[in-house]
Amino acid sequence: MAHDASSTPEHLDVLIVGAGLSGIGAAHFLQTECRWATFALFEARDSIGGTWDLFRYPGIRSDSDMFTFSYSFRPWQGEKSIADGDTILQYLKDTAAEEGIDRHIRFGHRITRAEWSTEEARWTVTAERADTGEPVVVTCSFLYSCTGYYRYDRGYLPDFEGMDDFGGTLVHPQFWPEDLDVAGRRAVVIGSGATAVTLVPSLAALGAQVTMLQRSPTYVVALPNRNPLADGLRKVLPPSVSGPILRWMLSLGTLASYQLSRRRPELVKKALRRRLEKQLPEGFDIDTHFTPTYDPWDQRLCVVSNGDMFTAISEGTVDVVTDHVERFTPDGIRLRSGRELQADVVVAATGLDLLFMGGMDVIVDGDKVDPADRLAYKGMMLDGVPNLAIAVGYTNASWTLRADLISEYVTRLLNHMRRTGMRQCTPTPADADTERAPLLGLTSGYVTRSADRFPKQGSRSPWRVDQNYVYDYRQMRRSDVVDPEMVFSNPRPASAAGRATVGQGTAGSIGRAS
Repeated sequence: MAHDASSTPEHLDVLIVGAGLSGIGAAHFLQTECRWATFALFEARDSIGGTWDLFRYPGIRSDSDMFTFSYSFRPWQGEKSIADGDTILQYLKDTAAEEGIDRHIRFGHRITRAEWSTEEARWTVTAERADTGEPVVVTCSFLYSCTGYYRYDRGYLPDFEGMDDFGGTLVHPQFWPEDLDVAGRRAVVIGSGATAVTLVPSLAALGAQVTMLQRSPTYVVALPNRNPLADGLRKVLPPSVSGPILRWMLSLGTLASYQLSRRRPELVKKALRRRLEKQLPEGFDIDTHFTPTYDPWDQRLCVVSNGDMFTAISEGTVDVVTDHVERFTPDGIRLRSGRELQADVVVAATGLDLLFMGGMDVIVDGDKVDPADRLAYKGMMLDGVPNLAIAVGYTNASWTLRADLISEYVTRLLNHMRRTGMRQCTPTPADADTERAPLLGLTSGYVTRSADRFPKQGSRSPWRVDQNYVYDYRQMRRSDVVDPEMVFSNPRPASAAGRATVGQGTAGSIGRAS
């Protein structure tokens, strides 16, 4: 599409969508590996941090160790291996400030539409300003979505019968009221995932009498807040050395545990049960409350920080009930078994809604793209969609491990196109009829509810997503970006190549031959 010269939109080499964990990391790699590139981060909200700024419920923390959850370029120096949300948010803010990334962020810009023109070799991106509602239009040569996959404007809440009858306080963790006081009150937390496992002991510590109400059990494992090995290494080695060592050791340990779970599930089940027997009161009904019907890592394993939930159960401040909600009543929740749980506060930790690429419309040469019809190339690009990358982390390990690899790979793609004078890179499967499977590969409710809205993975490389850091490290850091199933095309016209000026936001400057 052509633009009137008097209203030509601002052009960027790269537009990063989102200023959370992935977006800040992407900006780092871009400004260190592609110094020639002009870029900006469009953030829909008014602050840095994404998930870690949005979620404010008691006890929020990472369930991955911080030595792998932190960036490869800024090793974690905090004391705790499992860090709370405020600490993680400060780490992100400090990273953005120290590297000057915060100066590239445009807050209150929610992208609604991105249109690719092969003729012009660029995206025309439309955003909506949060303060005025006015549209903002920019163009870019490459679009990098770092929005994660959680929907920020709502969480998942089943339509429980009688919710309007409940006389107490009903909250969703995603929208936690700052003034909610639970001390001395009866709290029921509906759910058994990572959010519930975090909330339950935290509410008990705030003085509530807590019941965790779950339809079915989840695999849980206690991990210490501090890692003695990490503490020892960091005493004798500088961060530049201890950081990579810890990152590799812990990521390999997590990968080994995951592989063992998939290959020898019965062995892992027995090991997890033995740990539970040591941490829970004698006679506790582990079969009912902590023995899932699925295998470990069919759904994500939940971490109990320092065993706090087990301690609260032993102290009598937390009870676990495994049953189904029949309906809400004025005084609490009636269960399918006929039992009624009295409650002053009900927390619906019932899951999240997922949203691909922040819900923006993607159009390629006039045709709207349905992500669910596309294969994911290396888990980071969509087949047939040029110059678009998506940061999607691991489901079985730290998100950042994979997000870092993807960002590095994006810079390699950009530099290759710049060297060769090509303006377009398009993943194109040699066999479009390859067998397809869900991208994220978990059976958790929040994943299966949204699987039909997400891209698919194929049955072979580079379309298969293995959730394997070692494999991805080879694929993204050690392999050539020149791939039979990645088509580089659309060379910069010779007449325009000589006019391009690096660093001035020149349209299509990615394809400038150097």
